[in-house]
Amino acid sequence: MKPQRVALVHDWLNGMRGGERVLEIITEIFPNSEIFTLLLDEDRISEKLLAHNIHTSFIQRLPFWRKRYRNYLPFFPRAIEKFDMSDFDLVISTSHCVAKGAIPSPGALHICYCFSPVRYIWQFYDQYFGRNPIKRLFLKPILSRIRKWDYESCSRVDHFVAISGNVAGRIKEFYGREADVIFPPVNTEFFTPADKCDRGDYFLIVSALVPYKRIDLAVRAFNELGLPLRIIGRGPELKKLQKIAGKNITFHGWLSDEDVREHYRNARALIFPGEEDFGLTPIEANACGTPVIALRRGGVLESIVDGKTGLFFDVPSEECLISAVKKFQKMSFDPKACRNQSLNFDTGVFRQQFTDYVMSK
Repeated sequence: MKPQRVALVHDWLNGMRGGERVLEIITEIFPNSEIFTLLLDEDRISEKLLAHNIHTSFIQRLPFWRKRYRNYLPFFPRAIEKFDMSDFDLVISTSHCVAKGAIPSPGALHICYCFSPVRYIWQFYDQYFGRNPIKRLFLKPILSRIRKWDYESCSRVDHFVAISGNVAGRIKEFYGREADVIFPPVNTEFFTPADKCDRGDYFLIVSALVPYKRIDLAVRAFNELGLPLRIIGRGPELKKLQKIAGKNITFHGWLSDEDVREHYRNARALIFPGEEDFGLTPIEANACGTPVIALRRGGVLESIVDGKTGLFFDVPSEECLISAVKKFQKMSFDPKACRNQSLNFDTGVFRQQFTDYVMSK
């Protein structure tokens, strides 16, 4: 029997990234579901999501919430707990922060599709907050309290589903819970090779410009290589990256999906220099017939076939990336092999697997 009412809990809705694309597909599976989120920026969310009844928290009413919402991190646990889930039979949280801490009604089923345990309290403190000792002293008790809450709120989840084996390992390590794995979807009907491939001379990065993505590593490497590098994305690291980038590196900001697809189709390779929970852009590039040069860490190990659909480098250093690019230039990659590998992560595959999983529980 299908649940009478379904609640979808998402950390925040202020852009259409991989997590929001996943949420879109889940709303297709459960078209009458209602969405609960800490904050909503309607101008940056798809019409498909806006068509649903969306509930926001008190974070939405705080000053400067659009640009400074992360400053309200200490209030996130309380904000997510205040949502009233009493009328819902099924709660599905799509979580990389506090969404999994929503409190379901007694007897309701709660499935968490986990993008990652909260990165900045468990693993990547320095990448998010820097190494300032005064800042660390101030944040330490706050993050310790949130870490305690994050662990204890796991008991509200009946079943964890991770986006990769990499994330399932973190869930086991930090939460002491087992997690099934369902890879997130890529729209391989949209991301396709060009009818007539005309490779450009440039390499490509498609990424949010935030510290843990290690775009700085790629910029310094390509400064040394002197090869054209195009960077699509925006974020707090933009000015810093522009300051250190040579003339061979161009920044394009966020582009439309159609423009991103054209860049994928014509790039020599996608550069993926950071450690990711899974990584959708390498699969999007593969879907367009384009190989990937990636750091041999994280979720990308579950999607890229070394020597066939991409090439790995072992150490997050400029020297190692430079060596990988030089090696790549002497190799050839079959666009059809890249494309065929990407089909394992097609939207239809995810939709069927996720539907079957929820119904089985």
